[in-house]
Amino acid sequence: MAGNHNPRTVYDTLGRPLRSLRISVTDRCNLRCRYCMPREEYVWLPREDLLTFEEIAELADVFAELGTDKLRLTGGEPLLRHDLPKLVEMLARNPRVRELALTTNGVLLEENAVALRAAGLQRLNVSLDTLRPERFAELTRRDALAAVLSGIDAAHRAGFRGTKIDSVILRGRNEEEIGGLLEFGRHAGAEVRFLEYMDVAGATEWTPGQVFSREEILGMVAGRFGSVTPLDGRGAAPAERFVLPDGTIFGIIASTTTPFCRACDRSRLTADGMWYLCLYATQGINLRDPLRAGVSREELKTRICSAWERRADRGAEQRRGLSARGNFIPVEGLRRDPHLEMHTRGG
Repeated sequence: MAGNHNPRTVYDTLGRPLRSLRISVTDRCNLRCRYCMPREEYVWLPREDLLTFEEIAELADVFAELGTDKLRLTGGEPLLRHDLPKLVEMLARNPRVRELALTTNGVLLEENAVALRAAGLQRLNVSLDTLRPERFAELTRRDALAAVLSGIDAAHRAGFRGTKIDSVILRGRNEEEIGGLLEFGRHAGAEVRFLEYMDVAGATEWTPGQVFSREEILGMVAGRFGSVTPLDGRGAAPAERFVLPDGTIFGIIASTTTPFCRACDRSRLTADGMWYLCLYATQGINLRDPLRAGVSREELKTRICSAWERRADRGAEQRRGLSARGNFIPVEGLRRDPHLEMHTRGG
């Protein structure tokens, strides 16, 4: 790693800092969630193109020198990447990284929780959209709810605190479980965050009518639990947070109806080294090839800075403004360029 000089802070055209990097370690997943990967077969990234752990750590350190102090490992399902705790340990050694987290579907969490914690992982986000086994199987095409629940329990026993449970709410599918998911989170020691259904690339079955909105979520929570009080201090976080009369805190990520683009400090690095400045971006920047060609650290920093300083992306905000809103990218386009898939660039 480089020396300990203070990192440079890089801002885009809207004054958003290069603060948070989501690193996909694989495009593979062991579920087939209908709102993300609705088909069984996909065009996968060539394995030889995937970044090694050493390459990921090197790029993460370059970003850290530019002010990025929050890293999140994603996929696909990141726990499918062999020996992932080794990468966690490498990233955790970086003194500039203030927050190191991982997003998982939880299926493999029970067998990995202790090793991840020991390696230095600080926090987890676990995707869980239903507590009903038959509905879980219908939404994900896999019978794995018991494994996910065991994984959440194992993570708590391993010492993870501040775990977040991310629940995508789809009209007509699971909105009546909002209250039950909140209760589950309370007993599991986790904060539940409800997500509006987004029309990102993998959501080829998306329609506006399936979006269960922020206002509807708040109304359903208030109807069951009483007054809902907003919390201050959101900053660049994707979730608005609220507190119930008994002190339970929950969040809502309303990217579809109430985008937070103008505060978004997140970018995404795919498992094969393509860097995307917005979840809705259709073009990425190849960082793998110059890294493997041996360009200097300063040259990598220059490329990253130049791209970020030109950034004006407001993808969710622009999508909301469309008069006729349908699928973002058709299936044929996704087959031509798998980098456009949600599971390839990470959530």
